[in-house]
Amino acid sequence: VQLQASGGGLVQAGGSLRLSCTASGRSLSSYHMTWFRQAPGKEREFVAAITRSRSEYYSELVKGWFTISRDNAKNTVYLQMNSLKPEDTAVYYCATSAGLIISSLRLENQYNSWGQGTQVTVSS
Repeated sequence: VQLQASGGGLVQAGGSLRLSCTASGRSLSSYHMTWFRQAPGKEREFVAAITRSRSEYYSELVKGWFTISRDNAKNTVYLQMNSLKPEDTAVYYCATSAGLIISSLRLENQYNSWGQGTQVTVSS
């Protein structure tokens, strides 16, 4: 499955952005979907995941501020980011893989389909 991430940009601290990840080639409805991010000079880290059954999982760093959702009819997964902070500045990637198990959702090495990334910059 091919993934295309979009929606990033420059926003002031306290602002909001909504990222989108649209798939082509296959329906996303049977996949767990995940967002990761990578800040300059740092490792890529788990942000949020949504399962096929719409269970949601979040990093403790974003829980309560970010919301992941999916629209299977549009073959798209979203990441609504509110109350953004400068430390949220990163390239955000969506990812998936066939055969993912819930206990592995936070593990980057379990994914083989990645979007190209979208830059989010939060100014102070």
